[in-house]
Amino acid sequence: MNAKPEMIGEDLSLIDLYDLSLQQRTGSYVLHEEELTIIETSASPSIPYLLSGLEKLQIDLEEVRNIIVTHIHLDHAGGTGLFLKKCPNARVFVHPKGIRHLENPSRLIEGAKAVYGDKFQELFEPIIPIQEDRLIAMNDMDTMRIGPNRMLTFMDTPGHAKHHFSIYDSKTNGVFVGDTMGVYYPQLDVELYLPSTSPNQFDPDAMLASAGKIMAYEPDAIYFGHYGRTANRDEVMAQLKGWLSDFLRITNDLMQNKEAPITELLSSALLAHVASKLSVKGVPSDHPVYDYIKVDLQVCALGLIDYLKRKSVRTT
Repeated sequence: MNAKPEMIGEDLSLIDLYDLSLQQRTGSYVLHEEELTIIETSASPSIPYLLSGLEKLQIDLEEVRNIIVTHIHLDHAGGTGLFLKKCPNARVFVHPKGIRHLENPSRLIEGAKAVYGDKFQELFEPIIPIQEDRLIAMNDMDTMRIGPNRMLTFMDTPGHAKHHFSIYDSKTNGVFVGDTMGVYYPQLDVELYLPSTSPNQFDPDAMLASAGKIMAYEPDAIYFGHYGRTANRDEVMAQLKGWLSDFLRITNDLMQNKEAPITELLSSALLAHVASKLSVKGVPSDHPVYDYIKVDLQVCALGLIDYLKRKSVRTT
């Protein structure tokens, strides 16, 4: 396995999980404390990379006490049940609105199949239910001390999904944001943070409110589910606002002028818009980062269309 854990903060490691077989796509954070804690597992095909990374960190799986998933989308939590089988002393911490879906993942599976179709099995299976007695719900502003100098604070942060929380880490003054503040592309020499607007609970107003809640901590680090750490919180916030505005405008214009189905048209329009902005910054059109961006924007298009349809229903 090519997993190469790196230290990215005080008693904090990042393991590359090679989600979708892509490097620096989805990561798992390891907090080296008395209660060894792991944040995010990705999907089941990524678990061998997680296990390899922990082995390289010389961590015995019996040492793992806490597994935290920011939300229950399968690219963050789909492999949790499989991983938990290897960790006899661990518990799983999840948003209250997500806990029943980890006990019984049938609706998660159904939703993912609707989005990913024939690729579902390759990308996500197996998805293993988690026993109720190993699941713990964390509510808004709940705290958990995992070491003498490390307190985690859980924040309800909807916008990407209603079953999403973010976690403030007192030791590094950083926040694990899952997908709430978007996707970071460390493959680029320029900073790029795109919002993650996947279906079917995307809400831009809630997303910006959650981002403001996170920024109130004035974090020194933001830890993305996709992928890695940045210290430039102001740029993250500025890009989140800017791209959200652009994406909604492009979607609204297309929905006004085109008949359904428009998903492919929209994903192409979003890609062209992002590419034009990156071109100005010197990023060539054949840069490998587009393998990542294209995947993300295809899912974003579905969420944007779904949001505007829901909004239209509410206003009629």
